[in-house]
Amino acid sequence: MAEKATALDAAEVILDLEDAVPNDPAEKERARGQLVETLRELDFGGRTVAVRINGVRGPHALRDVLALVPQVADRIACLVVPKVSSPGEVAFIDHLLSALETAGPGLQPLGLELQIEDPSGLEAVAEIAAASQRTEALIFGPGDFAAAMGMPQLTIGQETVYPGDIWHYALCRIAVAAKAHGLQSIDGPCSDISDFALLERSSQRSAQLGYDGKWAIHPSQLEAVNRAFTPDSEQVRRAEKILAALEGRGGASRLGEEMVDEAHGRMAREVLQRAKPESGMPRR
Repeated sequence: MAEKATALDAAEVILDLEDAVPNDPAEKERARGQLVETLRELDFGGRTVAVRINGVRGPHALRDVLALVPQVADRIACLVVPKVSSPGEVAFIDHLLSALETAGPGLQPLGLELQIEDPSGLEAVAEIAAASQRTEALIFGPGDFAAAMGMPQLTIGQETVYPGDIWHYALCRIAVAAKAHGLQSIDGPCSDISDFALLERSSQRSAQLGYDGKWAIHPSQLEAVNRAFTPDSEQVRRAEKILAALEGRGGASRLGEEMVDEAHGRMAREVLQRAKPESGMPRR
């Protein structure tokens, strides 16, 4: 699977030491060795490469970082930290990485991507977002969040009969915290890889909330996710017309049946930025 990821149309590849590996010390240790070997052997091209370590509150995270960073810091860009519930957990990983980077001259500083997956993490999300200068993204984890909340679900990212969107509050709160601190906001995955209608709805929903991307857990999901987070040709043409109108007349201007001003200009520039393949916006 890791080798296949070297050719997929994904902006980031995340290799997982957490939920993808049995919670057994021997299995975790074996996975660390395999991961180092994989990162040394495979070329992921221009994709961002990250490793999801285990949660800070468990027994494996420290060993993950100590085993990986001296070996593969030159092969990865970020560590994904799951189940972040407090800013102190972020500070712990930050200080640990700083110590390792100081001890190993030439090690590239690693970024952090933080998963918000329980009520405590959501309540503290603003403080978590501000806890480290390394942080690059906040990621919503719908599966563990559902479990922590006691939601009666058995499929990650599923919809339920409810007078509204059960994920809206969590998604919106994470997005606001991320944008307020200059971070990317990333939606979590849908685990039913056969339900493309659900994937489409889920991707479009988080894109409408300003999310920068969404996790995919199977290659078949990438096309729908990429499409949802990439402005279509009509949006691009509209954005270009808005900017042309403002540049030509300035201030408040009429464009067809709508009055446009500099607020429209900011929205238009954001759309055009997302439409550029080289913009660096993730399309996970």
